[in-house]
Amino acid sequence: MRGRIAVSTLIGLVSGIFCWFLMRHFHQDAADFRWALHLGHALIAHKNPYDTPLEQYPFTAALFALPFLRMSPEIAAGVFWGLSSFALSLGLTRHGYTRLFVLLAYPYWAGILTVQWSAVIAAAAFFPLLLPLTMAKPQIGIPVFLTHATRRGVVACIAVAAISLALLPKWPLLWIHQWHNYEHFIPLLVLPGPLLVLSLWRFRNRDAWLLFLMALMPQRWFFDAFILWLIPKTRREILWTVLASWGAGVWRWYHMPHSFTEVGRWAVISLYLPMLCVVLLRKSKAPDPAIPLK
Repeated sequence: MRGRIAVSTLIGLVSGIFCWFLMRHFHQDAADFRWALHLGHALIAHKNPYDTPLEQYPFTAALFALPFLRMSPEIAAGVFWGLSSFALSLGLTRHGYTRLFVLLAYPYWAGILTVQWSAVIAAAAFFPLLLPLTMAKPQIGIPVFLTHATRRGVVACIAVAAISLALLPKWPLLWIHQWHNYEHFIPLLVLPGPLLVLSLWRFRNRDAWLLFLMALMPQRWFFDAFILWLIPKTRREILWTVLASWGAGVWRWYHMPHSFTEVGRWAVISLYLPMLCVVLLRKSKAPDPAIPLK
């Protein structure tokens, strides 16, 4: 356990400092994490948090942003990403260090550039008390919640939801009114996305359901798909899906997308279809249901 904590702490520190450097060097403020901070500041000031169409996160994200409000935006971004990477690394190393290779996937690095929730939501799959974090970005949190729910995690989610409603009872309606501002693609509906229905061939496997549920969720960019790296378990599965993921990175480097459909198509090709191969090519084994509620 000491070794896991030491390695995870090192990863958290390095990734957090690097994130801070990127924010400071490119004058990015806190990147996308700024919208969680905006919610938090509105909460403290007793103002309407949805005073701009750019605010598209649920009010629950405000509760998780509270500890970062006194920090400068760049430091808040770095600390948030560092803690996210620490928690994820601690979970990934539960049965050895092989799964740390998932941190080489392109969506992880796309996430660090924009300070996303995907890393900490992936960490919630390993720690029940982190499950409420899936409520900060539901479009990628719902698949994790539905496939990794535990009794303790569900109770924690109910508590966070109750607190958010007590602080701002009408926030769900305010948030729903923002939905039309969210530009997105749905992997299942972008060719060759319909192929992802084949994941249900392994309907008894939790990873197959995680893949299928993610394919149903509206997404905006490649970083959202980092959740998929909960699926590969062996070194071979991880390394070849990581390698495939950089197809999207290379495409983005040389091409400015003209629509979210373009982004979705490359996400499906480089991120989703490799995961479909992982799910379908695994040797058949006993059913792998979601973790029992306890």
